[in-house]
Amino acid sequence: MWRLIGTLVAIAVVALAVAFAVFDDWLDSPYGGEVTSIEIAPGEPLASIAERLARRGVLSRPAWFRWYARLTQRAARVHVGEYSILPTHTPRQLLDDFVTGRVVEHTLQLIEGWTLGQAMSAMRARGDLRFDLDDAAIDNPLASVEAQYGSAEGWLFPDTYRYRKGDRASALVAIAHERMKAVLAAEWSERAGDLPYETPYEALIAASIIEKETGLDSDRPLIARVFASRLALGMRLQSDPTVIYGLGDRFDGNLTRAHLREQTPYNSYRRAGLPPTPIALPGLASIRAALHPADGKYLYFVSRGDGSSEFSATLEEHNAAVRRYQLETER
Repeated sequence: MWRLIGTLVAIAVVALAVAFAVFDDWLDSPYGGEVTSIEIAPGEPLASIAERLARRGVLSRPAWFRWYARLTQRAARVHVGEYSILPTHTPRQLLDDFVTGRVVEHTLQLIEGWTLGQAMSAMRARGDLRFDLDDAAIDNPLASVEAQYGSAEGWLFPDTYRYRKGDRASALVAIAHERMKAVLAAEWSERAGDLPYETPYEALIAASIIEKETGLDSDRPLIARVFASRLALGMRLQSDPTVIYGLGDRFDGNLTRAHLREQTPYNSYRRAGLPPTPIALPGLASIRAALHPADGKYLYFVSRGDGSSEFSATLEEHNAAVRRYQLETER
């Protein structure tokens, strides 16, 4: 009798060991299919999640997945969000991801030289970002800036920002705005002497014009010198990008003489000083250039046609450069 009981116990132990080995092997078996994703909704039970994964071929044994989660006391600790499922994912790794909230992170790049409107359009076009900036109920993070300066243009720092599916655009804007404030404050505190800018905001406006004038890093401090020198002398900036910004949607890609004669607050051919607001989102290089112009007495520059510019200290030199790089090219 005792021998029979001992045999049965031994068989049970072996069977349990085999079952555990099979179960453990299953936990570490890769999914092996195509890359996919799953979005876990608020309040969704683990059983529902497991069944959805089974229907899509990610889990072969959804019941085992539920048992494992309960045995490890993690069935109620799953985080809401969007999760990426790779071919290498095992059931054990899946549950780890769900419990630690290792959700998919999306990226949005705000480009140097974009206008605020372009940045808003990029956010609005993202189906995975909740665009709430048109909602009167929210506290728009740029509302106070707009109230103070008349426009929120220029107040987002161009960079790559990460967010999760369903995040609010207003939260992303707040991060980009705080970043611009921090960068501008830091650069202003280390600015060069004898600048024609009385406030950080004026430097931001200048930086935005520099940003639109060139994409060449080596030219930025030289363009900054031209504008700083002109402002100090009371000369008009005569910057095409400011005119274009003032035209708004009316600009079709062709800047005409009539446009240069048109009276708008942004026409720096007609008005002295800086325009009333920035005209784009300036990057760090342009902000730094505005606050650290190159040495020299440059008052003019003209495009060489290859992305770089020729800089001149006198009108005579400038006219010669115009003939060399523009008039001869047009012939």
